[in-house]
Amino acid sequence: MKDANFAVFFQGSIHASDSLYDASLTDGDCKIRVSIEPRLNHLIVKKQFRCGSTLKNVEFLVEENTDKGNTDILVTNLELDQQSEDAALLALSLVNVKSLPWWAGEEPSSLPLRARRSTYLPLWNDYDFSGEMWRDRPPDDENERSSSSRAPVSLREVRQRFLNDGSRIRGDVRVRILQKSRLIHYGKAEQNCLCPYRAELQVADESASVSVVLWNTVCMEWYRRLHPGMVLRLSRFRVRQSFSHRIGQNPEPDIEISLNSSHPSAIISIVSRVCPEWHLPDVPHDFCKGADLQNRPHGSICDMVGLVIFTGRPECVKNKEGKMDHFRWIQLEDGSCDYPVMVKLHSTSQPDVHSTIQPMSVFVCTRLQLVSGSSQFYYLTNTQYTQVYCTGTGCPLTIPYKGIRPFRQFLQWLDQTDEGDVMKCSVVGGFFIYPPPPASLKTFMEERKAQPGLISGQELRGQCERLQYRESQRFCVQCTITAVEYHHQDDGQTSVLSSPPPPATPTSPGLPVESTPVKRSPRGQKRPNPITSGTPRKRLVLPSSEPEEISDSGLSLFDSAMEFLIGDEKNVDDAGSDDDDDSNSFITADTSPACSFSLSQAAMETIPRTFCYRRRHTQASATGLHPNTFQKLLPFDELESFSPAHFYRGHYTLQLRALSDGVVVNALFLPASLESNHWMPLPHRHANSWESILSHGGFSPHVPPPSPADLMAVKAQLANQKWVCVLEACPLGRNRLELVLSRAFPLQS
Repeated sequence: MKDANFAVFFQGSIHASDSLYDASLTDGDCKIRVSIEPRLNHLIVKKQFRCGSTLKNVEFLVEENTDKGNTDILVTNLELDQQSEDAALLALSLVNVKSLPWWAGEEPSSLPLRARRSTYLPLWNDYDFSGEMWRDRPPDDENERSSSSRAPVSLREVRQRFLNDGSRIRGDVRVRILQKSRLIHYGKAEQNCLCPYRAELQVADESASVSVVLWNTVCMEWYRRLHPGMVLRLSRFRVRQSFSHRIGQNPEPDIEISLNSSHPSAIISIVSRVCPEWHLPDVPHDFCKGADLQNRPHGSICDMVGLVIFTGRPECVKNKEGKMDHFRWIQLEDGSCDYPVMVKLHSTSQPDVHSTIQPMSVFVCTRLQLVSGSSQFYYLTNTQYTQVYCTGTGCPLTIPYKGIRPFRQFLQWLDQTDEGDVMKCSVVGGFFIYPPPPASLKTFMEERKAQPGLISGQELRGQCERLQYRESQRFCVQCTITAVEYHHQDDGQTSVLSSPPPPATPTSPGLPVESTPVKRSPRGQKRPNPITSGTPRKRLVLPSSEPEEISDSGLSLFDSAMEFLIGDEKNVDDAGSDDDDDSNSFITADTSPACSFSLSQAAMETIPRTFCYRRRHTQASATGLHPNTFQKLLPFDELESFSPAHFYRGHYTLQLRALSDGVVVNALFLPASLESNHWMPLPHRHANSWESILSHGGFSPHVPPPSPADLMAVKAQLANQKWVCVLEACPLGRNRLELVLSRAFPLQS
């Protein structure tokens, strides 16, 4: 984030952005660290200028920095070479990028180049930590020796002394961490706070519980090290009125403890030997079974344990503060019900854990909040103090779960579960929305409430152009349907049923239907990919890379779950083809390039993929957000090397024309059916006509679904009809906009 000196360095870009970006560039001979002109930031947030991009005609501005005694280099302009997505990987495939020398001989500082900040923000959000300066070990062992001689005091004594006369009692407090919040970045543009971070811990001793706030560089030194269940000894802390009391949220006066790096410098030590006479409270828990969630009130807090069967792709929404809040959907099974438990997981400041959450893992999540709303669909989501523990991620677990009955019952169910059955239904990525929109236009508009209503085609285009990479947003447009296609991919071949609906009276769905013959595109010879040739396809091996492939011969769900209990005892596919391969590309309807936009075919990120345990780490990276380091970069089409989910048969492409201004939109339609545990249909009976399928978002669960040929034969049902179309927009980077039609409600003329 820019600081107060921003206008000195970027006089012509004062209002361009609140963010600054630095980048490392190479021509294969040496490396150079540069700052990016803020007027080019839009290329970064849309993932056009990204790690692995090939640049040309780069213009540099070289300036001497008298304050730091070095040379600053600014990229003022550049062009993106988009001829080959993997040109950088090809060019540097035989180069040890890490060992390339730095321009001017010395490695640049790890701090931001043109802002007085002590650390970089993560590339895609403000809620995680980024960089090696965030320590996962205590700074040193001097703290414990320094604080051990102080007399212990209780939290009750600290509170009473401060509330009575405002003074601070001297001594150590010995407390157990009950809850840990995610990181909060409170930095403001054009302010000079070096490390604007804070985090909260809920701690308690025998006498009371209070909130402990870690400020600024204390977060960098201690946040990663501290976990719920740990026992701390704290001294030289500040006491003040609690934040909830200062803002009037809590009328009762209370205190909070602040741990600062100076004035005074707090002393923190982790206590390894806990004396029973301290009588420290245990970490509270409230595990809930999936079958019991529907009986809980909206907003209730609970803990959850389950087996992961689906991990969604990361997406983001813009929060009230204008920051990007990333989330992903997780589906769990715990053996208590026939339907999965839905978890909308936002950042918990555990980036290493979130990036490796995969199916077949045991997932423990604390302090989740139930969201039920007015519909029959409910899910769990984060609170400020949510923490995630997952097998296979290496995350520490300091809470003793062994004696918790719900956890033991889950392990018993897991021990009896057939791993092959779980593997078959495990899915990764793909387009996914939850809760599903209602099947009634009236109900849908009532649930939107204060959200924007209908927009024109040009407004839709403008709104989509402003969306950032993986920023999802819903739009409503009044349209007519001018063409429809069905795309079916099977065994490397693509078949298509295509034609616009004729301007005739809609055919009754009850009439006999003649199947339209399926035209299959000819299979051509696949050209080998020079980057990923060879089987199996793997990450490009660089010197800093670690072995990727792990044998699945020892896979055991029960043994995997036992990671948690062991900690208690110790108290602690098919290869893809080139994008221009005619034999593996979809056939699209004719549209006017001047007025149509968005993808006319399903992108590789749109299609859900079968979970591949053997290549699970590569699959997690391919499904996740674009990396910020070259060592983690994968070939562009790596995701296509994983097979589509077993229930994915194909998708429809509908060409929509906005009634307001005639703008043409290509929208994908992925109908829900009982065959899918990914896109489950609404439990409503309907006639499986085009009108009912589009308004329900899928087929009726009470009768067999019609075949694509049957639906294409009655495409006349779509003619002479006006629709309110609900579109789910999500930019996928590289100038690719995904527009999915989630609902289309017919308007009665």
